[in-house]
Amino acid sequence: MNYKVGSLFAGVGGVCLGFKNAVNEQGGYQLVWANELDENAGKTYQHNFEHTLIAGDIEKIVKPEREQDERLRAEFVAKKATILAQPIDILTGGFPCQAFSIAGGRKGFDDHRGNLFYSIIDLVNQLHETTHKPRVLFLENVKNLRGHDKGRTYQVIKSELEGAGYTIKDAVLNTKEYTNLPQNRERLFIVCFLHQADADRFTMFDRLDTFKLKHSDSKRKDNIANLLDLESNKQQLQPYYYTAEKYPNYFLTQAQYDNIPADKRKKERINISEQITDEFEFYQVRRGMYVRKNANGVCPTLTANMGTGGHNVALIKVQDGVRKLTPEETFKLQGFPIGNGYSLPEKMANGQLYKQAGNAVSVDLITLIANELLVVLQACD
Repeated sequence: MNYKVGSLFAGVGGVCLGFKNAVNEQGGYQLVWANELDENAGKTYQHNFEHTLIAGDIEKIVKPEREQDERLRAEFVAKKATILAQPIDILTGGFPCQAFSIAGGRKGFDDHRGNLFYSIIDLVNQLHETTHKPRVLFLENVKNLRGHDKGRTYQVIKSELEGAGYTIKDAVLNTKEYTNLPQNRERLFIVCFLHQADADRFTMFDRLDTFKLKHSDSKRKDNIANLLDLESNKQQLQPYYYTAEKYPNYFLTQAQYDNIPADKRKKERINISEQITDEFEFYQVRRGMYVRKNANGVCPTLTANMGTGGHNVALIKVQDGVRKLTPEETFKLQGFPIGNGYSLPEKMANGQLYKQAGNAVSVDLITLIANELLVVLQACD
């Protein structure tokens, strides 16, 4: 038996791919539809999935009367009908995290993006009226959601979910601890069950220690080598290399640094050719002020803005210099099997691809949870 999945805020399909990969001898999941507002993310999604992508603002899809333009309102009505016509067992939603993240200013419900959570509740209630409520809600967000506004924001979210009839199980999981993906990425997972029997059987979050992996240094290096392109040279990947011509302030000799007036020079001299020395390690030029090797030998959390500037970008040492990660590498660090069933659109700008990877979820982590969830659903049928 395959359980039907609908996906909100689908991005480039990290959650969808995670569920698609979760399968056992009794069945798995069937992706029915997905929704995404961002046009470029939608192009990458459609490039890799065959099922229906319902593009557009989910707020206006669930409440088309909010659209003033008559033509657009008719389009939203049609999209809403498409969603409601297809009963689903699981509704997933990595609702926008910028409103709750440190990088996004943590404005919460004062940020419009924070209020997009209510579109999930609206859709659940509408599905109840037309077919049935999803048996499971699978939600994901930044770990800071729990503590935002001294915990009050999350209490509102839990209250809304419980009011819709769901029992909530939640946990913060770090990609580097539960998968072979070498990325430090902590995320809050909220799994909500309509039936108490399902909730009682889902004990994964109560025994997370049993799912943690032990990574030796050699295993860590193997994981990095499997994901990064360490064979290509500067001629092949020239746009990604850091050079003194492109970033003169990142290659300062001691003499050059000393010649800068004291009131204009930075506290620390930066010369990445001297300070980025170890292969199979990840570095950053933090806020353009100093070089830091990332702790634990894994990639720092990939962010949506990593393609917009020269600082706080993950850098690696390769045989002929120092370069930043390519878009393909950032997708691989999120678990997307580039070259093995998943590919990036050829004419997509790199800035958009970096943004998409930074906004994505770690596919392997989704698969881990989805597999545990699958066993629960099967046991209760």
